Amino acid sequence: MSDLFASGRIVDLVLMLVALEAALLVWHRRRSGRGVPVAEALAFLLAGACLMLALRAALVGASWEWVAAPMAGAGAVHLLDLRLRWRR
Repeated sequence: MSDLFASGRIVDLVLMLVALEAALLVWHRRRSGRGVPVAEALAFLLAGACLMLALRAALVGASWEWVAAPMAGAGAVHLLDLRLRWRR
């Protein structure tokens, strides 16, 4: 189990679950017309995915730039998410 964390593979598994969640949310919205709007769902999931990429970089001992870049991306997507929600 410690190898799963030390290698960062745990984050890869979680990112696969996030991708599956995104696909299911989009499918449900398009099929039923109910649920979270697609743009909002993708925005908050992408922000979380960026944070997970930063975590993965930190777990494997990457340089600070590889940790900071996805964190900056998460911040940018978070602002987009807020803008989308503010319109409602």
